[in-house]
Amino acid sequence: MPDPAIPRSEGPRIRELAEIGGRTDTRDVLAHATKQAEREYDDYFIVDIDAHVSEDHFWGEVLELIDNDVWRQIGMDQFGKFAGNNALLNIQPGMSHQSVGGRIGHQGRKEPLDGVSGHPFVAAARRGMDAMGLDYQVVFPSAMLLLGMHPQDEIEVVLGRAFNRWLTEVVLPQDDRLKGMLYLPYNTPEVCEELVEKYADNAGIIGYTVCSTRNNPVHSDVYTRLYKLIEDSGKPLAFHSGYHWGDPSFAQLNRFLSMHALSFTHYNQIHVTNWIINAMPERFPRLKMVWVESGLAWIPFLMQRLDHEVLMRPSEAPGLTRLPSEYMKDMWYTSQPMERTSMELLEAGMKSFNAETQLLYSSDWPHWDWDAPSTITRLPFLSEQAKRNILGLNAARVFNLPTDRRKPAASSVLRDRPGVS
Repeated sequence: MPDPAIPRSEGPRIRELAEIGGRTDTRDVLAHATKQAEREYDDYFIVDIDAHVSEDHFWGEVLELIDNDVWRQIGMDQFGKFAGNNALLNIQPGMSHQSVGGRIGHQGRKEPLDGVSGHPFVAAARRGMDAMGLDYQVVFPSAMLLLGMHPQDEIEVVLGRAFNRWLTEVVLPQDDRLKGMLYLPYNTPEVCEELVEKYADNAGIIGYTVCSTRNNPVHSDVYTRLYKLIEDSGKPLAFHSGYHWGDPSFAQLNRFLSMHALSFTHYNQIHVTNWIINAMPERFPRLKMVWVESGLAWIPFLMQRLDHEVLMRPSEAPGLTRLPSEYMKDMWYTSQPMERTSMELLEAGMKSFNAETQLLYSSDWPHWDWDAPSTITRLPFLSEQAKRNILGLNAARVFNLPTDRRKPAASSVLRDRPGVS
């Protein structure tokens, strides 16, 4: 027993934290990332190209913005009576895989924000940006990533329009550090064209996104006008990959791990292959293509595989003037989830597509497999300039973003949460 008469020296203030869950303050979940920011990259300009809005937490707000009276009534009725946050969506209820059996507590953020001004998503996102040391964050939908496989194309249209309104009218105006990629209901090209034209001058929209989980041939002539509009806008077109266990290709897989490992590369590999072999880079040479959330390991594989096939069968790719790998080196890729089990393979892979100029940092926050900026700063084979490029300067070039500092100092963020261990 310590002698109560002997004064104890004052140590650092330690605050006991409760078990991390969906309601834990974002700043507590990310406390170690903030310390990393203070030590390693506080002076870096950092853009997170892929985070998620968890729009299903505010699904009633989105449904209210549906511009079709019938679908709005049906959606609100489902939302209020039995489908809840899955109303109108292409989601199978009853199974939740992303939280890994409930052990990933930050999946599905629902932290209390009493007394915090503004929309709750914006308040939580601001905490996350500050804690990770981000100057900008680009947000994508989550639950809507499966809409490309929805059996009713008109639902993708009405939900896409409603989400875009919610994003541009409710979320983005509240913090100019948040940026959006406009959701394109790709199954209906004429609506995509209408949306590109409608939002072309919106300052919060810095590009356009297609959810990759779908079976559309990207080289189809039905998309010619759409690609031309996007090319002329100067903003990039991103394909955000995803999963869909209902796809027959994955029916024989019996674990979410297996399906997740393959599906996030599967869809983007198909779309990149169709894009290149059908000479779309020759038809739209100024169109900036970004491939999101497929990791990096698939890129050198596809480069080598397509080069081999084209050299063997050049008559089947008559529109190409270069090898497929050369076109792929002109595209941009996001880093998450970055496979790091072999530094040798990772280094070779990053060299294969000129990661120093073509790789964009992404966190995928708050999903279970998210990556902090230290994922990049701690790679031993990258130069200082390469790290700065990947973490933000490449994104500034692709998305036309100013590079002045927007974030608070990491030390001030830590001071606001004293005692966080």
